[in-house]
This record gives sequence, C-alpha cells and structure tokens, in this order.
Amino acid sequence: TLQQECSSKMNPLQTKNTTFKSDTIMLVVQTSQHYSFQILSLQQGKILEKLGICNDFAVLRAAVDGIPPWRDSKLLIKDLTVDEVPLRIYQPKSPPTSKRRGILYFHGGAGTFGSISKKWASFIFQVKSKPLHFSLQACVNQCLYRLSPEHPYPGQYFDCLSATLYFMRNLEEYHVDPGLIIVSGDSCGANFATVICQILLNDRDLPKVRAQVLLYPGLQGLDFQLPSYQQNAFGPILPRKLVIYFCFRYLNRKPTVLKDIIQNCHVPESMRQKYKKWVTVKEILAGTFSPLLAEDSIICQLPESCIVTCEFDVLRDDGLLYKKRLEDNGVPVTWHHCKHGFHGILAFFGYGIFSLFICIDGIRWRTQLLRSLTAHPLKLHHEFRFQG
Repeated sequence: TLQQECSSKMNPLQTKNTTFKSDTIMLVVQTSQHYSFQILSLQQGKILEKLGICNDFAVLRAAVDGIPPWRDSKLLIKDLTVDEVPLRIYQPKSPPTSKRRGILYFHGGAGTFGSISKKWASFIFQVKSKPLHFSLQACVNQCLYRLSPEHPYPGQYFDCLSATLYFMRNLEEYHVDPGLIIVSGDSCGANFATVICQILLNDRDLPKVRAQVLLYPGLQGLDFQLPSYQQNAFGPILPRKLVIYFCFRYLNRKPTVLKDIIQNCHVPESMRQKYKKWVTVKEILAGTFSPLLAEDSIICQLPESCIVTCEFDVLRDDGLLYKKRLEDNGVPVTWHHCKHGFHGILAFFGYGIFSLFICIDGIRWRTQLLRSLTAHPLKLHHEFRFQG
C-alpha cells in the first residue's frame, strides 16, 4: 500500500541518532511561538471577516509583510513589475568573472499569504560567517505572485510563469548562463516550481531548466491519510486541518467539509483505483494543483531534481513520493532529509545566534549543492541523509 511504501522509504533514515539539546529546546520554544502567532493571526482575521472589514488572511499577511526586505551594501537589488507581477532580482555588485547561475524562487504561504522579503533567495546573501554571495555567483529572481482568494487559483501559476518567461528571455542582461537555470521554491512555492518545470517542457524556444530544487513541497491534494499526515496531524506550524483549510481558501471555497476531506471522501473510487499506486472535485485533480500525478511521459523529461523533506512535516511524504516517481522514470535526484526538521524551517533562519542549527546547515547544504551544478547535467544519483 501507499502508506507502507512511504514508511519503508523512511527506514534507511533510522541510523545514527544525533541530537542537539540546546537546539531542541530552542526548536520547541520557537515553533510554539510561531504557531501561536499564526493561529492568533488567523483567528483575528476570521473575526474581522465576519465583521465585513477584510478577509481572514489580512492580519497574517500584515504581520508577514511587515518584515522589511533585507538590504545589503554588497548586493544590487532591483525591483520591477512584469505583467502586473512584482519581481525582485538579487545580484552581487561585484562584476561577474563568468556567467552566473540563474535561480528562480517562489515563496511559500499556501498561495494565500507570504512575501519575497524573508525567503531563501535573500538568505544566501545574508550568511555573515561565509560570503556565499561571492562563492555562489548567482542571480536570484523572486516573484511576488498575487494571492488567493482575491486573485483566484490558478492565477498564481500564470504569475509565476510570467516571471519565469521574463527572466529566461533576458538572461544576457543579468549575465546568466542559459545552461544553469534553476527553478526552486518552498512549500506551495515548490508546487509552483514543479508545475513551471512541467509546463516549460513544451517550449522548445527557451533554454532548458538545469535543475528543480524543491523544499518540503506540497504536491497533491488527494490523500490526507499518508503516514506523514497521520504522524504529524497535530504537529506545530502546519497540522493536517490547517493544510486542508489553506487548500479550501486557496481554491476560494468555503471549508465546510473538513472531516470528510480528512477521510478522503472527496476522491471518487475510480480515481482511487487509478492513482492508488501513488496516492489517491475537479481542481484537486488538475496538474496545476497536484503535479505529483503528472503522466510518466512528462515526468521522464524533467531535469535533475533536488528535494528537501522534513521528518515532522505533514508534507514529508509528498516529497518522498515525487522522489520515487522521478527515480522510477530515470531522473537523477538529490534527496536531503532533515531528521529533526519541521515544515517552514526557513522561517527560523536569519536570527543570528538564535537561529536553529538545522536551518543554518540546511541553507549551507543547499548552497553547496547549487555550487556543484555545472552547465552539463550530472549522471550520478545522490542521496543525502542529513541527521540534523
């Protein structure tokens, strides 16, 4: 069964158990504070929505967007608008000695909130212990796609696609190597990145994507009874009910049947039979919502992939299942599993000595991985079992 398959995929990870006591204490404190803040913001938003003042995400958005964008004197940061979509492009101010990597990054936030000011694309330029912005020599393009429910699904994908097409058609302006384009994102942003990579397969006039990098991706809305959903149903940051609530609001639907959705009652028996090998409502089955279910004829053409999963994350098995689908279709995969990680760990990076070690190490790992990518795809299969 799918549940057994996901569980067996995790067995190799049960090796050396390395713990960091001080970091564990900080993890508990920070996740509790973050989760309490998130729930309080949503509750306040629901009250304001009932009063007819604003929608339920207004308070959460205001808090997230209130974090000012990081500015660095060594960086050239350009803000522009393409097809009504705000973009932010990061480049080192130092003259390029050669063509740079081009990184497209889509932020998370369930398609309903989020900001381009505090995500990984800027984090790689913030690590003071190591000047990664010099060693990486990358141009990072972030897209502030418009949010649901004001801008209904699937408008977010069109925004991300517009940002991608603009960047890929202007590589010379940003000194980017057309053979080193990386598409990436975290959470639902990783979902967008996955869909964009699948869509670009049909465009022969653009450079090929060198790699897709997906951080704790959410890739399907068919099965909420996977092992990771059961094991982390009441976990902090992103419990199962909150995932389903976000899905409803993202699709601009009223969350009236949460209990039925949790039990997968929304999936017709015919669909369960067709996709029971992988997992198992119209929008839910769309490729732009559940790219995990793309046909093999599409999956086999995808570029080298890098997937990050976290042990204490309801979306863990989405990443594992996509990893298996890619491998089954001959696509090279680099897998990084954070044994003590949880959903949204990037939000806990950038606080100096208060940053969690697992976040710092995860950023370091990903930066090193991007540095290792050359213009010619590697034929090796990599699997990292990080125990942090």
